[in-house]
Amino acid sequence: MWWITPRPHRVRSGAAAPRVAGPLTPSWACESAPPRRRHLPARRPRRPAGLPQTGGAGCPQPDGAPPPAGLPQPGQAPPPRLWRARPPGQAPSERRAMPCGQPGSGGAAGPARCVLGVDVGSSVVKCHVYDRAAAVRGSGCRKVESLYPHPGWVELDPEVLWSQFLGVIKDAVQAAGLHMSQIAGLGISTQRGTFITWHKRTGKPFHNFISWQDIRSAELVDSWNKSLLLKVIHVIFTVLHFFTGNDRYLAPSFLTFSTQQTSMKLSWVFKNIHEAVEAAQENNCCFGTIDTWLLYKLTEGSVYATDYSNASSTGIFEPFTKCWNPTLCNLLSIPMSIYPPVKDTSFNFGSTDPEIFGVSIPIMAMVADQQAAMFGECCFHPGDIKLTMGTGGFWNVNTGEHLFASQRSLYPLIGWKIGKEVVYLTEGAISDIGTAIKWAQDIDLFTNVDETARMAQSVDDSQGVCFVPGFQASVDDPYLCASFVGLKPSTTRNHLVRAILESVAFRNKLLYDIIVKKVHIPLQTIRADGGVSNNSFVMQMTSDLINKKIEKPANADMSSLGAAFLAGLASGFWSDKEQLKKLRRIEAVFEPQKVSEEYRPAMDTWLQAMKHSLHR
Repeated sequence: MWWITPRPHRVRSGAAAPRVAGPLTPSWACESAPPRRRHLPARRPRRPAGLPQTGGAGCPQPDGAPPPAGLPQPGQAPPPRLWRARPPGQAPSERRAMPCGQPGSGGAAGPARCVLGVDVGSSVVKCHVYDRAAAVRGSGCRKVESLYPHPGWVELDPEVLWSQFLGVIKDAVQAAGLHMSQIAGLGISTQRGTFITWHKRTGKPFHNFISWQDIRSAELVDSWNKSLLLKVIHVIFTVLHFFTGNDRYLAPSFLTFSTQQTSMKLSWVFKNIHEAVEAAQENNCCFGTIDTWLLYKLTEGSVYATDYSNASSTGIFEPFTKCWNPTLCNLLSIPMSIYPPVKDTSFNFGSTDPEIFGVSIPIMAMVADQQAAMFGECCFHPGDIKLTMGTGGFWNVNTGEHLFASQRSLYPLIGWKIGKEVVYLTEGAISDIGTAIKWAQDIDLFTNVDETARMAQSVDDSQGVCFVPGFQASVDDPYLCASFVGLKPSTTRNHLVRAILESVAFRNKLLYDIIVKKVHIPLQTIRADGGVSNNSFVMQMTSDLINKKIEKPANADMSSLGAAFLAGLASGFWSDKEQLKKLRRIEAVFEPQKVSEEYRPAMDTWLQAMKHSLHR
């Protein structure tokens, strides 16, 4: 993301210091091919023969059953496009793709030689153009500024996001020296939990995107968690789990709500935005995470869908039944009619409208960012672990075909669905990793993020200073604020920076210990990615604390690579996952150099600071 290291490291056990290898020198031009003209008409998505029609709640409909009311599904004619102006006198049928080589078409055509992976993050949109060797041929990056209309509210402007999304694709393709007609497919990875609602017929949003970081639902969360009804639910499902042994009843037996859950913020929308309520009553309200909204916009409203990874990340989708959860929706007064159909992760979602890029580009994958990073790291087997350290921190364990019931601090997700293959993950999350480091830079604790590892290593310890995270709301206390504990007159910037970085490693240790205890499958090598994975101090300290080897890939932008991999598989650009494994490139391997007990005094002090900071 915003963290870039100029040189890779490779750390081996017993080494006094990291051994520095030379920087990678990728080729930046695809092999030439004679241009040829071709006419690319707008492609309409089709439902493959034999697949059941998907209902408005994302559940399969019996063969022969009428499709649900609402927006058309892949294979159906698009609705009237009332939300985009056309030139006077031009009918929808008159719009067609411009032949390659004509003005506005992107230039001369050529054979499809690359795929696009776009990652929509919390603050930036990134796009990479990948060739068959998974080498980056061109890149683009644009900022998306968050909006803070009220204390605790975090929003994104949908029009700004749309503009930056289109711009970054054009930037990357231009940087690669390619034409849009040479793109085999587009894969889209998006931050999870950020959503919007809009009018089905007009396409007009009822509000800005509400970010996963938003805590406007804090009072609602607090009220529900203290309610008698929730206690009754706990008792009922505890009894059901005891008599049936069915893991499906385990998660509701200790269900608690948090401000990070989409369900609570969506409930807030239907309590406070009258236009959305009215539209839902008329079956004219659409709900979508960023992927769904982008797909809707890219296809001019002709396709309305999401994928299993994004749906399962909302907390409203039931992974056991693979349907939107009607019980939870009834509990929170959320209408079931608003949800999009759910499709495979690697799937032909249709093509972009030809007016957007001059030609139609197949949209071949949509995936949530953490699941995309998991796929990009080639964590295809049970026990494979991915650690992403970006704005937040996410530990994901591939649990294969087995869906682990929710545990405290861990929750199940659908990693991806490709045809009949469904891969499940268990995830644990940490807030405020990149957020805290970026804040420290903003207040001038350091000038460049590359300095932080050196600053932390320049002092023997943090001199008793502890950083208590809390920029994002916690489950136990949504009003908890970040703080430093143990400041002294002798405290320097180096001590403060070390305290921030130590808190990342300590939280990694706590979550890893929970995974070892709760996930009863053999754990494999850990593969790290994200901007903070470029920090050698955090990586080495984490390796020491958990006593495990950690691999860091040459490309830290795993979410965009994972989206590209999934799009490439759907388009035939790559043949299978075995081919993808051969494309992995490891830049550094961090192995334990100290026993974890050497960190015990510092970690005990940090745990005490955390304990005293809660509910103060």
